[in-house]
Amino acid sequence: MTAKHLHIPGLILMLAGLTALAPLSTDAYLPAIPTIAAELGISIHQVELSVSLFLAGFACGQLTGGPFSDRFGRRKAIFTGLSLFFLGACAAMLANSIETLLAARILQGFGGGVSVVNSAAVIRDRHSGRESARAMSRMASILMTAPLLAPVLGTVLLEVANWRSIFFFLASYALLMLLVLWLKLPETRTPQPGPMPNPLRSYATILSHRTALGYLLSVAFSYAGMFAFITGSSGSYIHYYGASPSLYTVLFGLNIVTLLACNQINIRLLHRFSSQQLLQMAQRVQLLTAGILMLVFTLTEAPLWVVVVLIMFYIGVQGFVISNGMAGTSEFFPNMAATAAALVGASGFAAGALAGSLVGLLGDGTPLPMIAVMLTSSIAGNLLGLWLLPRSVRASHRCENAEN
Repeated sequence: MTAKHLHIPGLILMLAGLTALAPLSTDAYLPAIPTIAAELGISIHQVELSVSLFLAGFACGQLTGGPFSDRFGRRKAIFTGLSLFFLGACAAMLANSIETLLAARILQGFGGGVSVVNSAAVIRDRHSGRESARAMSRMASILMTAPLLAPVLGTVLLEVANWRSIFFFLASYALLMLLVLWLKLPETRTPQPGPMPNPLRSYATILSHRTALGYLLSVAFSYAGMFAFITGSSGSYIHYYGASPSLYTVLFGLNIVTLLACNQINIRLLHRFSSQQLLQMAQRVQLLTAGILMLVFTLTEAPLWVVVVLIMFYIGVQGFVISNGMAGTSEFFPNMAATAAALVGASGFAAGALAGSLVGLLGDGTPLPMIAVMLTSSIAGNLLGLWLLPRSVRASHRCENAEN
C-alpha cells in the first residue's frame, strides 16, 4: 500500500535526518584529517583524497540509486543504501592503511548517495507544485543544523576518544536511521513490474526537457558558487584577513544561519510567488552580491566585515535555489522522481567539485580566485535560467491558477 495521502508523523524530520548523512560524513571528519595522517604515517594530502573519493562515491550512488528507487520502491533503496553506508563506516573505523580507508570511504559515499536521493523523491511522491517546494524548504531548514554541529561533534569525539570514534558515530547514526525508517516510513512508491528501465535513457529524457534542464543547471551553477566559497573561505578569512580559527568558525556559521532564515522566508513566499519566480530572484541576488564583491575587492581594500556580509547574502539565498530547483525539476517527472533528484544532486556535486578545483588551481593567496569563480558561476546560472526557464513561466502560472 502506498502512502501518498496518508499522514506520516515526523516525515520531514526523518527525511532531513536521512539527508544529513552527507554533511555529517564530511564535516565531522575534517578535524581528524591531521590525526589520521599521523597515525597511518602518510601525508595529509593522501587523507584529504578520501574526502574527494567520498563525494565521488556519493554522486555515483545518487545516479545509481535514483533509477533503482523508481523501479523497486523507496524503502528498498533507502535500506540498501543505509546498509552499504553502515558497512563502509565500520570498515573505515577499523582501517589500518590508507588503501582500506579510501575503499571504505568510497563504499560509504556510494551507500549514502543511494539512500539520500530518496528524500526528495518521497516528497515528490506526496506533494507537487508549491507544496513540494515548501516541504523541501522545511526539510532544508532542519538539515542546515548538520553543517553547524558536525565540526563541533567531530572535534569533541576527537578530544574524548580518537578519530575512529567519528566513524563509530556515523555507523551508529546509519543504524539508527535504518531502524527508525524501517518502523515509521511506509512505501510511497509502488514497485514497478517488468525489467528495470535503462538509466541512461531516463537521464536523457530529463535532460531533453527544456524547463527541467533550466532548473537543473540553475541549481548546479548555484552549487558551484557555494563550493567555490567553501573551498576558498579558510584561505580568505584566516590567511588573507588574519581571522583566528575560532572566529572563522563563527563567520562560516553565519552563512548557515542565513541559509536557515532564507528557507523560512521561502516557505512563506511560496504562498504568493511561484517556484520559478523565487529561484530566479535568488539568482539575481547572487549575481548582484558577487558583482559587488568583485568591485569592492578590486577597486578598494575591502574590510573583512564587508566581504562577510556580502557572502552571507550570496550563500543565504542558496536556500531559495536548491529547494525550488529540486521541486521544479521533479515536478515534470512524477514517475521518475528519484531519477530526477539523483541527476540534480549529482550535477550539483560535479559542478561544485569543478568550481572548488578551479579555486585551488587559481589560488594566489587572495580571495580573488574564489570571488571570480563565484561571479562566473552566477553569470552562467542567470544566463542559462533566462534562456531555458521563461518560456514555461506563464504556463506554470496558468496551471497553478487553475488548481487554485
